[in-house]
Amino acid sequence: MAIRVLVVDDAAFMRMMVKDILSKNGYEVVGEAENGLKAVEKWQELKPDLTTMDITMPEMDGISAVKEIKKLDPSAKVIMCSAMGQQAMVVEAIQAGARDFIVKPFQPDRVLEAVRKAVG
Repeated sequence: MAIRVLVVDDAAFMRMMVKDILSKNGYEVVGEAENGLKAVEKWQELKPDLTTMDITMPEMDGISAVKEIKKLDPSAKVIMCSAMGQQAMVVEAIQAGARDFIVKPFQPDRVLEAVRKAVG
């Protein structure tokens, strides 16, 4: 059975890139969200195997969203997506429970490696 993924990013273009990389490699993108608030709602509704989460978003940032999701399910698997120069936020995200992080612009190999590691 394909691994079900929720893709979260405030930029539609970035969501499309991640979806493209994942679906071409046998993963099933079951939903997407454009901010942390919607991410938590979608997560509850879909219960994906994995979530890719942007750090900087309107309404609720990715770190807060990871904390909320982890409250709902401590075993939830989340990979953070960050822009260059967000190291401090990445550390905070990992402490909040993220499994790994990928840096924009996305390199397909790195995205797939992070996904495989997270769902391992």
